[in-house]
Amino acid sequence: MTDAASPLAGAKANRIVVGLSGGVDSSVSAHLLKQQGYDVLGVFMQNWEDDNDDEFCSIKEDSRDAIAVADLVGIDIELVNFAKEYKDRVFAYFLAEYQSGRTPNPDVLCNAEIKFKAFLDYAIAQGAEKIATGHYAATDIDAQGLTRLLRGADAAKDQSYFLYRLSQYQVSRALFPLGEIAKPEVRRIAAEIGLPNHAKKDSTGICFIGERPFRDFLNRYLPKEPGVMRTPEGKIVAEHMGLMYYTLGQRQGLNIGGPGEPWYVADKDLGKNELIVVQGRDHPLLLKPELVAGQLSWVADTPPLPGRYTAKTRYRQQDAACEVLAIEQGVLRVRFDEPQWAVTPGQSVVLYDGRVCLGGGIIQ
Repeated sequence: MTDAASPLAGAKANRIVVGLSGGVDSSVSAHLLKQQGYDVLGVFMQNWEDDNDDEFCSIKEDSRDAIAVADLVGIDIELVNFAKEYKDRVFAYFLAEYQSGRTPNPDVLCNAEIKFKAFLDYAIAQGAEKIATGHYAATDIDAQGLTRLLRGADAAKDQSYFLYRLSQYQVSRALFPLGEIAKPEVRRIAAEIGLPNHAKKDSTGICFIGERPFRDFLNRYLPKEPGVMRTPEGKIVAEHMGLMYYTLGQRQGLNIGGPGEPWYVADKDLGKNELIVVQGRDHPLLLKPELVAGQLSWVADTPPLPGRYTAKTRYRQQDAACEVLAIEQGVLRVRFDEPQWAVTPGQSVVLYDGRVCLGGGIIQ
C-alpha cells in the first residue's frame, strides 16, 4: 500500500512505536506498519486528566477503541500518562496566551512538546528506532541528507501546518504512514480489515476541551472581564463577555443588532478592555498585507533565505503567495501578494516551498 518513494518501502523489521489515539487514522497507520514487517508497539497517550468522567470527555471510549485495534492488528499496547507534561508545556501556555488577548493553537504546541518530544523520548527508551502517527503528512531526504517535512498527498486532510514546529531531530525520527494516502482509502482499508472504529467520526476541536462549551471551560481558569464593543470611530454598539472569548474575524456570538452587513471582530484594545468591531467581511481593518512573527521554528533548524514562498496563516485556507522580507533577530517579516483576512496574533504563519513545509512562527 506504499510506493517505492515511501519511507516504509523495503523497511527492515525494527521497533516502531505508534501513537494509537483510538481513531481510524492511527489505527490504519499501525496496520500498515505491521504489514511492512516492523516490530510495532502501540501507545495510547493520556494527555488530560481533568473531567475524565464528564459527558464531554471521550478518553475512556478512545482507550477502549485503541486496545481493540491493537488486539485486531496483533500488536502490544501500553497506556502512558503525559498529563503533567501536557499541563506544564501546553496548557499553561494556552491560558497565558488567552489572558494576553491572543488566540493560541494548542495542537501545534502539543505536537512539538508532547507527541514528538515526551512521546518520542518514551519511545526511544523502549528501544524504538522511530515513532509513527496518523497525521496526513510525509517526509523525504534532500540532497544534503536533511529530512524534509512534506504536505500530505490528500490536500483536504494535509496536517503539515500543525507539525511545522518539529525540529530536524524530531522529523527525522518520525514516520507518517498515511502521507501518500487519501482519507477515503484509509476508511476503505479500515473497513476491509475489520477495524472496529472504521466508521468512527473524526475528532474535532481542542483535545482537552472536546465538545464542551468553550466559554464555560475558559471561565473555570480565567476571570471574566466584561467590557464594551465599539467601532473604530468610537461608537459603542454592544458589550463583550471578556476579550479572551473572541478572536479576530469572529462573526458568531457578537449579538449586535441593527441594520446593515454582519459585524466582525477586527481588533482588541487590551489597555481599555475594548473589542473593536466592524461591519462587512471586506472591511479594510480585517485585511492585512504584511505580518510579523516571532518564536520561530524551522524544520531544517536553519531559516530559509528571503524570497518567494507561499504561506498559511490558519489551517483551513488556501496557500497565499508571499515574499519573506527578512528573518532577523528571531523575527520573521512577510508581505503577501494579496492582503490576508483576519490575521490573528497567537496563531501560526507557516511557510511552504512547493510541497515542502519549511517552518514558521507565532503571529505577533
